Amino acid sequence: MSEAIHTALSALRANLRKLDVTADNLANANTHDFKKGRASFEEAAPAGVKVTLTRVETPGTPLPPDEVLGEGHAMSNVSVEEELVDLITTRHAFAAGVKTIQAEDEMQGTLLDILA
Repeated sequence: MSEAIHTALSALRANLRKLDVTADNLANANTHDFKKGRASFEEAAPAGVKVTLTRVETPGTPLPPDEVLGEGHAMSNVSVEEELVDLITTRHAFAAGVKTIQAEDEMQGTLLDILA
């Protein structure tokens, strides 16, 4: 497998992990005391993408005390708008990874046609 395809597949896997984190955040946006997750990308040697998952511990909006929740509870710290922007950027990253694989496949096919 070529290095370009390996790198693109690594990026696709990383973006899939990011998509999982975003989906979890959106699913729990209205869950009391939920803390959102984040996926950070780093370059991996020799070629690829490494994903680091973290939990963002900033507090959510405090809730007034009541008989059911008691005191000290807050809404989640998830911003739905921020998560939607993450979904859009992840979609474009997926498209770029697929285009990279297609271009590499076409180049290898052309090279084999020339050599044959």
